[in-house]
Amino acid sequence: MRVSVIQMNQGSDKAANLAQAEALIEAAIAGDRPGLVCLPETWTNLGGGRDARMAAAEVLPSPGGEGGPAYELLRGLARRHGITMHGGSIIENGGEKLFNTTLVFGPNGAEIARYRKIHLFDITAPDGTGYRESALYGGGRDLALFDAGGIRFACTICYDIRFPELYLALRQMGAEAILVPSNFTLQTGKDHWEALLRARAIDTQCWIIAAASFGQYEERGAQRSVYGHSLIADPWGHVVAKASDGKGHATARIDQALTARVRRDMPLLEHRAAAAGWPRA
Repeated sequence: MRVSVIQMNQGSDKAANLAQAEALIEAAIAGDRPGLVCLPETWTNLGGGRDARMAAAEVLPSPGGEGGPAYELLRGLARRHGITMHGGSIIENGGEKLFNTTLVFGPNGAEIARYRKIHLFDITAPDGTGYRESALYGGGRDLALFDAGGIRFACTICYDIRFPELYLALRQMGAEAILVPSNFTLQTGKDHWEALLRARAIDTQCWIIAAASFGQYEERGAQRSVYGHSLIADPWGHVVAKASDGKGHATARIDQALTARVRRDMPLLEHRAAAAGWPRA
């Protein structure tokens, strides 16, 4: 199965972001014919402050119901092209709180997975810039996996990548590939992005599929930058596809024979279970 990661340079204009995403997805499908396409984190909005995020948020329908513009665009693209559409994440209006939420649609346009980001980005970057995702968003609690093309995929979002116990749990639930749509900051990305993605691939012996936002955006009058470098890593930790700077996409084929060989030759999951009886301090 071929998988494409889309790299966007979105801003606070939701309509422009939807148009950009559709054009990039159409180009990836025309050029590479993937069976699954993944968008970055919060591709419908980046920057502009609280009001812009609230304006971009959508109330999500029950599966099968009619949703907002982003929801219907994802569903329509999946159905029109007969692909699995992993919608990175959008801003969900959950009532009292917003949520950073992944939506996945199957080739018939049916919603097959929904995941709310668990780990919220409340940090201070090396340059002193503060990020407080929890000021506006609630955190999710449930894990989400889905099947496409005979492969078991799992959902995570951005900051989740720093918590290997989450990725181990997904591997134990049968994941063969884990998606990581992201808006990694330039400061953290240049030092940690590829290292973390490759480490999680090696830890879990899963394919890691990471679509990311690239470039600058405005936030409360200041310019901020996101790192980009969307990539796909195989279960041995090799980066097998990477997007160039700017808008675009990268594509790789998920080789289940490689996954099986890596797991057979280095049975980490079985070895980890055997070590469960370590003495406790």
